[in-house]
Amino acid sequence: MEDSPLHSSHVQKLLLVTNRVHMLLHSTALCFIFYYRFSFLFQPPHTTESLLFPWFLVFASEIILSFIWILGRAYRWRPVSRTVFPERLPEDHKLPAVDVFICTADHTKEPTFEVMNTVLSAMALDYPPEKLNVYLSDDGGSSVTLRAMRETSNFARLWIPFCTRYRIKSRCPKAFFSSSDDDESDFVRSSLYVEDKKQIEEKYEVFKEKIVSFRDNMAISRDDPTINVQDHPPSIEVMEGNIFDDADNGKIPRLVYVSREKRPSHPHHFKAGALNVLLRVSAVISNSPYILVLDCDMFCNDPSSARYAMCFHLDPKISSSLAFVQFPQKFYNVSKNDIYDSQLRSIFTLQWRGMDGLKGPVMSGTGFYIKRVSLCGNLNIKGTDLTQLKEYFGSSNEFIKSLTQNYTSDSASGGNALLEGETHLLASCEYEISTKWGQEVGFLYDSVVEDYLTGFILHCNGWTSVFCEPSRPQFLGSATTNLNDVLIQGTRWYSGLFENGINKYCSLIYGPSRMPVLQRLCFAELTYFPLYCFPLWCFATIPQLCLLHGIPLYPKVGDPFFIIFVFIFVSALLNHLEEVLITGGTLHKWMNEQRIWMMKSITCHLYGCLDALLKKVGIREANFLPTNKVADDEQTQLYQMDKYDFRASSIFIAPMLAVITINICCFLGGVYRAVFVGSWDKMFVQFFIAGFIITVNYPIIEGLVIRKDKGRISKLLAICVIIATMILLGCFTLLSSV
Repeated sequence: MEDSPLHSSHVQKLLLVTNRVHMLLHSTALCFIFYYRFSFLFQPPHTTESLLFPWFLVFASEIILSFIWILGRAYRWRPVSRTVFPERLPEDHKLPAVDVFICTADHTKEPTFEVMNTVLSAMALDYPPEKLNVYLSDDGGSSVTLRAMRETSNFARLWIPFCTRYRIKSRCPKAFFSSSDDDESDFVRSSLYVEDKKQIEEKYEVFKEKIVSFRDNMAISRDDPTINVQDHPPSIEVMEGNIFDDADNGKIPRLVYVSREKRPSHPHHFKAGALNVLLRVSAVISNSPYILVLDCDMFCNDPSSARYAMCFHLDPKISSSLAFVQFPQKFYNVSKNDIYDSQLRSIFTLQWRGMDGLKGPVMSGTGFYIKRVSLCGNLNIKGTDLTQLKEYFGSSNEFIKSLTQNYTSDSASGGNALLEGETHLLASCEYEISTKWGQEVGFLYDSVVEDYLTGFILHCNGWTSVFCEPSRPQFLGSATTNLNDVLIQGTRWYSGLFENGINKYCSLIYGPSRMPVLQRLCFAELTYFPLYCFPLWCFATIPQLCLLHGIPLYPKVGDPFFIIFVFIFVSALLNHLEEVLITGGTLHKWMNEQRIWMMKSITCHLYGCLDALLKKVGIREANFLPTNKVADDEQTQLYQMDKYDFRASSIFIAPMLAVITINICCFLGGVYRAVFVGSWDKMFVQFFIAGFIITVNYPIIEGLVIRKDKGRISKLLAICVIIATMILLGCFTLLSSV
């Protein structure tokens, strides 16, 4: 068994061949398109004068689309799938220890009860409990969260042995008790199991009532008067795992509450700062060589993830260079057709598999097991004196000791007073001053998407990663299911990603040559994806305005180049449809992805790019708002019915209304002109573009004209936007006729 591999990988050869054939055909057609556009410039001036500006805009848009398309081909070059064999792992006492980091920032947006369910699911992982340590970072410093942690520690003494005894698969209590499938356990028909389940469910309800009462009492008092969310001292409490007296004679993992110091005068660096505090504090408490990072709403849906990850980390062939094992993000609350693409289908079923065939996927914020030493920078610790180490890692002697192998914390030998002093020092807001934290050590600070940047720099430093996707989702989270939150979240993501595309970390020029070219292209596609905003806005307006005035921008029907344009359009749509279908999607899902892509491109892609540019020139500072995880029954019902909730910010709805208004007006005006003037063949492509946009975005028209529920578009906003758009169209028409 020792010589048997812990995992295997398989190149998806059929998909590989299909992808490469499509790349060849599509890129050949693009060459003909560029030839067609360039040849226009050499036509006589009197035939091109009125067309030059719109022609240039359309050509620039086609270049940007082609650029992003070329970058995206790297994902499809060598897709792989992996299989793990956890039964071949060494005995439990030989397994390395694991620390679990869970971050929460605002208990009003991230319900404490949900967070505690995530904590319990992590504590109940199928891993030796003495080798498992769970840390919760509470950036809000809420007494509700601390009291809930204490109750969670008590309930864990009942929950963990129950899960172990009956080999429960879904170890998040809320998911387990709310599931209609009672076949989670091999003992489902046992009367003892039924009796124990009933008892533990009663205890769970008591636990739930206590957590909710903490929150309600806080609401009545309007907040804890001793805590200011942005101004409070560090607070750390270690809840040691104790032996519990029952038939299992087991031990629960150590549970640690950490609230770092925050002061208005010191930057706190959002989630990356919280993770770095956990990295330091855990180093002097447990110092496990591997770390699992979880979002507070991403619970462990299967207890096997740690063993699956160790199948890679303990493989001597790859372990020396392997930084992290990334699991896909899955969501329990997405609908079948997922109108907002909340499950991020393309990323986790296509892109990360493609990167796995190169040097590994991007770090994705949650659901990854990372090697602690990979976050310690490139400094050779053994050959460096103490003074230089302190300049690099900070002043804590205990933390510097933890960097050496076989370090044992004083907490194991009763040094609790020393431990408390060290942990508070490590969690202070001044500890990182004049050190390399956030620059070369830990999770990096130069971007609000700290996961992308940290993973990118790890790959630049020679580390690799793998993507592990077992048949049963290892982690399940709560996806955003209303349009406003989807677009706000997207704006934050795309701002951070585009920021990395225009600063020194641009993957096309940054880093040593040991990162393969295809890997660089994958990272570049992520950072330049928001640039879709320019071609989408252009294709949603320029051809339509030219249609209104009889200006052809595309070859007429019957021209050989007309076939090329048709091929490009059909090729792109069919390729997307194929990817949706082979990943379990439907035709309806494909249409929804087309629609939300258009919606995002003219809103959050645009705002994300503008935000990144403003931060680049120093006009705007970076900010981070946690996504609201409080469930709204009305919004959820609309989402499950495949109805868009248009109760979003006006800055998101107004561009959608403007685009629809332009396309409808220009389409009707173009029809009127074609009836009386002719030239259907010359304007056919522009008719089709306007008709396609109107058809795909029909739900916007439905939300404006047909729907009567609360999720419809505001009449006042619609009237203002439509009138303003039509006035602008009228002005454009007058100026064009002069």
